Amino acid sequence: MSKKYVGIDIGGTSLKAGVVDETGTLLSAAKTPLQFTTPEAFVETLAGLSRQAAEAAGIGAEEICAVGMGVPGEVDTEHGTILYTCNIPLADLPVGALFRRYLDVPVYLENDANCAALAEYWAGAGKGCHSLIVVTLGTGVGAGIVLGGKLLRGINGTAGEAGHMVVEPDGVPCTCGRRGCWEQYASANALKRITREAMERCPDSALWVHCAGKLEQISGRSAFQVARECGDETAQAVCRSYVRYLALGVVNLINLFQPDVLCIGGGVSNEADEALLHPLQRIVQQERFGHDPRRTAKVVKAELGNDAGLIGAALLGRMETK
Repeated sequence: MSKKYVGIDIGGTSLKAGVVDETGTLLSAAKTPLQFTTPEAFVETLAGLSRQAAEAAGIGAEEICAVGMGVPGEVDTEHGTILYTCNIPLADLPVGALFRRYLDVPVYLENDANCAALAEYWAGAGKGCHSLIVVTLGTGVGAGIVLGGKLLRGINGTAGEAGHMVVEPDGVPCTCGRRGCWEQYASANALKRITREAMERCPDSALWVHCAGKLEQISGRSAFQVARECGDETAQAVCRSYVRYLALGVVNLINLFQPDVLCIGGGVSNEADEALLHPLQRIVQQERFGHDPRRTAKVVKAELGNDAGLIGAALLGRMETK
């Protein structure tokens, strides 16, 4: 009988849990909005989601071999502690020990972007390659780096925090304390901010019609949708600006690590290829370091979509319990 593992994806707006088998196939999933009250209630919710996912997969909680968690921030993998997150009020939380009060199984923690990278490396866009970088575009910007089959963690476990490299000196303040971080220009939240600022400058833009005249109706898809449907110049300019900032960070990563594959995931990556991926690829081709087109990173979309974090977290448990 194939062993079963639970992966948990702690997102900026929602919590997800899923059951994964040894091949990396997602068998079931459960989801709930993030409503943080106390650390204990937070961990109890994670355990409850794990049980829901197990029930949906037709297995008992006792059949879960391990639980892996993807965390949007800094973790202590040895002691199972969430050390710090930028966008959720979690700090020095011994989530592993607390979780085992509700479900007594081995618990493993990893940065969420690292989990996505593991999933894409073993079962997705990077399957069969030597090195891979995954960039996730969501509430923030995360990156996971796999070199020769091993995660690059760094001395303190936070290697790959590409969202907090500065791309605009003295730019927009970031939740990490710096200014001008890539996350403030290439995340879904950044895209909404850029769209709002453009609308405020251009009161005649079709974006206002799309949002029913209300700035609070702006979404991360607004600019791309209006640019596609109306050809609105303001929306098109927002899209170009966003892709330009996205490319800036991607080229930096490629020049630093020269991976076989760099894949883009997260909600924004779902935009049409002609609007996002193809212009991104053109900029990368023009600006990357190196002149042999046969020896350059392939820039592609991640294949596992929103399930990458779940699958990667679960695979972490699988690898740790081999």
